[in-house]
Amino acid sequence: MAFHIVLVEPEIPANTGNIARTCAATGAHLHLVRPLGFQTDDRTLKRAGLDYWHAVHVEYHDSFKELQDANPNGRFFYASTRATKVYTEFEFQDGDFFVFGKETKGLPQELIDANLETCMRMPMTGDVRSLNLSNSAAIIVYEALRQNKFPGMD
Repeated sequence: MAFHIVLVEPEIPANTGNIARTCAATGAHLHLVRPLGFQTDDRTLKRAGLDYWHAVHVEYHDSFKELQDANPNGRFFYASTRATKVYTEFEFQDGDFFVFGKETKGLPQELIDANLETCMRMPMTGDVRSLNLSNSAAIIVYEALRQNKFPGMD
């Protein structure tokens, strides 16, 4: 079972490192869409991922379109605070892609507008704008694993 976490232009190396650690723990593949807001040899990135980098399947893409073109049959779900549906309203399948935008701006509005039916959000009080990127990725990938009977989640 392999889900895909896609980070479009991530900016904070510690978030990406934490997400890489989640990928190592869950078997999810990590896709990083350039430009990245850090160097891949950044010590903060490496520290956040601990010594699990060897267990992470990482792919780099020059654009989101390149990733989509390489996975024409992929099901893509877009995380956004601007979405109307909550992530628990979806039924996830093995191989799904969960797309997250950069920390400061999220996903581009045109990408959200073009994919309204597969945009999802996390419920939050009105006092908070958004959750941390690595927390959001973990919440969604673990919900997908729960729905698909990941070992140890019964």
